[in-house]
Amino acid sequence: MYGFHIVDKLQKMDEDIKKNELKFHQKRVLISKEFTFDAAHHLHCYDGKCKNLHGHTYKVIFGISGFVDEIGMVIDFGDIKKLWKEQIEIHLDHRYLNETLPKMNTTAENMVVWIYEKMEAALKIYPNKCRVEFVKLYETPTSYAEARREWMISE
Repeated sequence: MYGFHIVDKLQKMDEDIKKNELKFHQKRVLISKEFTFDAAHHLHCYDGKCKNLHGHTYKVIFGISGFVDEIGMVIDFGDIKKLWKEQIEIHLDHRYLNETLPKMNTTAENMVVWIYEKMEAALKIYPNKCRVEFVKLYETPTSYAEARREWMISE
């Protein structure tokens, strides 16, 4: 009953499905994409191990929301990857973060806001008004900082 099955007939555009059927709904949807990068840094005015130069394998998770376009897509995952590679990762991967980021202490808390702002700015080129809902930056597998849309308004 649930064994291997090859489709009987491959669905064809304009025969089996019409263009106006590709968009199933008009709701906002959250999609997520994650990346990793390796970098070195140290912290200023901190009296712990992280005051010394050291490195991490960071993981970044983006939550991006938007309304689907006419084919039912918020944004192509490949486009998110392109924005990451061309506009954000170039400042982070295999870099000395104290040198390549703006003047700041390179804490996960500072970096996650910088990453959020860079992706939010990069998404402005998309017509369906995608927006960043959250960014999580894992410094270790069990420790992360997070920036959320609702928190980005200064108090």
